[in-house]
Amino acid sequence: MEKIEVEHCDFVHVHEDVVEKVQAHMPEAEELQDLADFFKVFGDSTRIRILYVLFQSEMCVCDLAQTLNMTQSAISHQLRVLKQMKLVSNRREGKTVFYSLADGHIKTIMNQGMEHIRE
Repeated sequence: MEKIEVEHCDFVHVHEDVVEKVQAHMPEAEELQDLADFFKVFGDSTRIRILYVLFQSEMCVCDLAQTLNMTQSAISHQLRVLKQMKLVSNRREGKTVFYSLADGHIKTIMNQGMEHIRE
């Protein structure tokens, strides 16, 4: 990987007006931590694969396991994480539990991420 050098100022001069304006609009630290935790969920390729499958159709754990060639246990573990972060929701139909994307925001986030890496 190519080493990228970061440019920096040759002397210290704080632009107080810019700093104050930015600080006034910064979210609280706890909210930024929640956002960081949210994006950590996208750092696992298995969870990304599950989300992409759920773009196409809601599925039960058995269908997800078959589609992704994984065990139901492994799928269930990842679904638990995705559900905790409110990225997927589920509904019960008899003895079967179907999973789907929680809302349209998830698809937007994924699409923007793909657009970014394809540039």
